[in-house]
Amino acid sequence: MTCDAVTNAIPLYYYGELAPDVEEGVEEHLHACAGCRAELDRQKSLATALDQRQLEPPPDLLAECRHELVRAVYREHAPAVTHRHSDPWGLFREAFHSLWHPGIRFTRPAGAVALLALGFFAARFINFGQSGLSLAGTTPDAIVSSIRSVQPDSTGRVQIALDETHRRVISGRLDDQNIRRLLLAAAREPDNPGVRVESVELLKDHSASAEVRSALLEAVTHDANPGVRLKALEGLKSFAGDPAVRKTLAQVLLKDVNPGVRIQVIDLLIAHKDDATVSVLQTLVGKEDNSYVRMRCQNALRDMNASVGTF
Repeated sequence: MTCDAVTNAIPLYYYGELAPDVEEGVEEHLHACAGCRAELDRQKSLATALDQRQLEPPPDLLAECRHELVRAVYREHAPAVTHRHSDPWGLFREAFHSLWHPGIRFTRPAGAVALLALGFFAARFINFGQSGLSLAGTTPDAIVSSIRSVQPDSTGRVQIALDETHRRVISGRLDDQNIRRLLLAAAREPDNPGVRVESVELLKDHSASAEVRSALLEAVTHDANPGVRLKALEGLKSFAGDPAVRKTLAQVLLKDVNPGVRIQVIDLLIAHKDDATVSVLQTLVGKEDNSYVRMRCQNALRDMNASVGTF
């Protein structure tokens, strides 16, 4: 890889977002290039400084922004657009996708601020139709999901038939069964990875519950978002010696495509050494394409006085 390519990839490398083959190429280049290593150190310093800056928006505003942002990004059946200038959601989606243009580089904190701002303005867009009419006459806390018909009459009035969804806010402590039940459902929410991350973050400290532990194991095995899987692994640390948990972790180690997840699983497995762990690590060494993960496996096997080769 060239220095320019590595320099452009360093922000993604720092946050573990590169494909395994690209990540390995970056690591090989960094090992040989002092200039790019200096750029990596500069990136680490910048990220550390940005991480220290904390934004504390009002909780109601943050919840509103998240809801509207996710609704805009993940909505599967968007209405057809006839006039580009009158489609605010189309403009929002274009603005959102432009943030990820290859020429634009920003770190996680800056990206979060940008997404929060976009979510806020997206929430404002929902208050206007194509003609700019306010929807203040709809039910409080209602969100217009689609407009079914528009019928003018002879008096100059217009009758608009629309579908609405209504929002409820439920609050309580984690020991409340209703709250726990809703969090378990939210941890399986298919269209909103942000909700799943937040829910698993809350549930992971209550893994003593068999129901919660089952949800964490399901998330580790099946959730498509690596952030959710990593949060679930944190909740399983206390049960790394449980045979059922270890069996699932061994399957995850051999199948998960994210190197960060695989590294976390290795740490959990070697905390309780046994012959099954040796076998799994030996199998992984033979198929692992990430040099760092492979090195972690080899070191773990040496610590257990086991052969690096497979059985």
